[in-house]
Amino acid sequence: MSNAKLYASSGEFKSEVELPAEFFGIEPNEIAIYLAVKAILNNRRQGSAHSKSKSEISGGTRKPWKQKGTGNARAGQNTSPIWVRGNKAHGPKKRKYFEKVNKKVKRLAFRSALSSRAKDSCIGLFENFDFSAPKTKEFLTMVGKAGFEQKNVLFLATPEERNLIRSLSNVPWARWAWVKDVNTYDVMRARHILMSQEALKLLTGGLR
Repeated sequence: MSNAKLYASSGEFKSEVELPAEFFGIEPNEIAIYLAVKAILNNRRQGSAHSKSKSEISGGTRKPWKQKGTGNARAGQNTSPIWVRGNKAHGPKKRKYFEKVNKKVKRLAFRSALSSRAKDSCIGLFENFDFSAPKTKEFLTMVGKAGFEQKNVLFLATPEERNLIRSLSNVPWARWAWVKDVNTYDVMRARHILMSQEALKLLTGGLR
């Protein structure tokens, strides 16, 4: 069983609530987390690095000088990798870094990440994020009262909480993600996961 602290919209502590065991109470599977995070990071790679081979760079294929008798080292063409302006030996080529992870492994990794954060008491709930307008000062006051200031925080937001997103946009140690889009890497990258009670319902309401 995992619990999380519940805060008012002002940031004041109210009580502790029990988190759904299906998402926050399983034994974390480190292998699944590793596979999911590795796939996420590899799938973000562009894979466009490309170095030219001998056939692609400018230069001739004629032998620069005869094999013997000149005192120079043997040379076959001026596009050799050991020549200035020559090609790159064993350089990078365009490739795809795409990795596929099975759905069951993805789900297990995501729930393992949430359970790991819950186990470390790093999940925080708010009654709501009541921002009538985007105000960074109000955001900092709320987070400061709750004790999460300067602590690498990830907010899980719903579409109705756009003022929260705009309020934290200039705060370097706070990030956000849509509830429906958050992944294992986002959860593991952050130290604390904060969300409203409405966001928790969306998270555990069959979206995963």
